[in-house]
Amino acid sequence: MGIEFAPLNIPLRRRLQTAAVLQWVFSFLALAQCCLATFILLALSDWWMLVLLYAGWLWLDWDTPTCGGRRSQWVRTWSMWDYFRDYFPVTLVKTVDLDPKKNYIFGFHPHGVLVAGGFGNFCTEATGFSRLFPGLTPHLLMLPFWFRVPLFREYIMCGGLVSSTKSSLSYLMSRPEGGNVAVIAVGGSSEALDARPGALMLQVRNKKGFIKLALKHGAQLVPVFSFGENELFDQMENPSGSPLRRLQNRLQSIMGVSLPLFHARGVFQYSFGLIPYRKPIRTVVGQPISVVQTPCPSSEDIESLHKLYLDKLTELFEQHKHEFGLEDHQHLTFT
Repeated sequence: MGIEFAPLNIPLRRRLQTAAVLQWVFSFLALAQCCLATFILLALSDWWMLVLLYAGWLWLDWDTPTCGGRRSQWVRTWSMWDYFRDYFPVTLVKTVDLDPKKNYIFGFHPHGVLVAGGFGNFCTEATGFSRLFPGLTPHLLMLPFWFRVPLFREYIMCGGLVSSTKSSLSYLMSRPEGGNVAVIAVGGSSEALDARPGALMLQVRNKKGFIKLALKHGAQLVPVFSFGENELFDQMENPSGSPLRRLQNRLQSIMGVSLPLFHARGVFQYSFGLIPYRKPIRTVVGQPISVVQTPCPSSEDIESLHKLYLDKLTELFEQHKHEFGLEDHQHLTFT
């Protein structure tokens, strides 16, 4: 099979879109390793005093990712994110107004390979979150591991990313003044192993920690479905029970992060590479589920709210699937 090269006369606007997405893919896959290598090399050089000073800062600042993070409105409004948005494009769809005096847990589905919709909508202002939901501050939760990487942690916190620990979520949801939104990719990194075009399987049946915390803090639950999230990359076949899937599951249990073997297109050709396909992402924010604060929720309370959440998520999907090109026979599957 031949390689399909990109034409030479592509408009500058589209080249800038590709460059913005390339930067994002690099940040997701390699920036942390580069930051760590830079930190080590500086420590072994004549600049070791600078590393020592940063290490002291790191010690003082260690808990920030679990205490609301340190967002930068300047970084969130970089014009680069507008090019990132337009590449796919990414659209944030609002269905109802949300009261800024309350705290919310957004359950984001599906995880996809690299959570492109989650990043574009909640870590940047490119799709207009602050305009659509005035008074609310979004925080996308990310594995704690990444906040231990020197320098890299500063960059990701600028976008509003915070640690996905229970204490981090509790901190956000316990703010009495309200206005906080914790965005959780509920399926987690394990769901990324099933992310491929056409996939509608969500790993959510046993994910109840966010339900318990919503009850404990009286946070409103909001189902969010990102149509097109799984269409961005192809992935090597790894059915449950296959040698590849067993290896991936083993590595995930050791490292805490999954390693989907994905591919899509390249920068100058369309046949192979790690740049996502240009497929539209429409992230629909559903209606909030009212939650009565229950400091010590019983298992029955958790099960009941979890079932209601899955019902509302299914309802949201069914209401909007035709609008975004899905067929009648396509339904969500929960595992």
